[in-house]
Amino acid sequence: MAIPRLTFHPDGITAVDTEYLRLGMDAAHVIVAGAHAAIVDTGTNTSVPLILATLDELGVLPDSVEFVFLTHVHLDHAGGAGRLMQQLPNARAVLHPRGAPHMIDPTKLIAGSIAVYGAENFAKFYGEVMPIDENRIIVTTDRQRIALAEREFEFVHTPGHALHHHAIVDHGARSVFTGDTFGISYREFDTSRGAYIMPTTTPTQFDPEQLVASIDRLLAYEPRALYLTHYSRVTDVPRLGTALKLQIAAFVRIAREAAAALTGDTDAAPDDDALQARIRDGLRDYAFESLRAHGCTLADDAIDALLWGDFELNSAGLVAWLARQRR
Repeated sequence: MAIPRLTFHPDGITAVDTEYLRLGMDAAHVIVAGAHAAIVDTGTNTSVPLILATLDELGVLPDSVEFVFLTHVHLDHAGGAGRLMQQLPNARAVLHPRGAPHMIDPTKLIAGSIAVYGAENFAKFYGEVMPIDENRIIVTTDRQRIALAEREFEFVHTPGHALHHHAIVDHGARSVFTGDTFGISYREFDTSRGAYIMPTTTPTQFDPEQLVASIDRLLAYEPRALYLTHYSRVTDVPRLGTALKLQIAAFVRIAREAAAALTGDTDAAPDDDALQARIRDGLRDYAFESLRAHGCTLADDAIDALLWGDFELNSAGLVAWLARQRR
């Protein structure tokens, strides 16, 4: 059996490294409340043995898992949910109403993912995406509460990264499981100044105004900690919220300036490949500048190794957002 890489946090929360793409990039979280448990996000199919091994390590029987909370259905968060649910006989999957149909019948989800990643990478990283029986799905309304033992979780609809996204407020821990709404914060970039955070603007539904509004909704709960899928627990939440909103504005500026540089004062649409390359370079320059200001001393090639995939996906998402603005 695979040995999971675990980080034990307060309030019965354990981060499981799903080992998606690399270590320290993608986390599922197991919440234990007395004799009951829930899982937040699942990673991909290859993550399922790691989550099951974590339950065993924590002394949690699969029968005791009541919920699989999915922040949204992008496959690095939910690709393994169908396969995991097969091993958790009493669990129900909790999903945003826009996301639930895609887990009941993942056909469109698979097609969209292949369009972003390509067929070869899809097969390599995600494999067969298993459906979830609709009778085992709870569809949330905004601000709906669900209890795990005596601990209440509130589901807050948070568009901006994706229209089918909700964040999960853990009132018992005064924390929020943010999925991708509150960006990404890799532990390799932690310095004496604390965590470094950046937005994730992956295709195809990034909307900066919605995202800032969603961030503000979560900040209003005054959480003492956030649990990000990429990667796990961060504190100093007000500072991170301010930094994240400034970065969203910077990403928008970089995208608009890239488009203007390619088209001048005309109304012509820029070439998508050229536009993405220019935006990607702008995001990279911005990340290096802000990371150095944050006190990061990693070598340039080490930063590129950690962030190149994000530069690619974020720039593609910004290209898609610009195209919607022209319609």
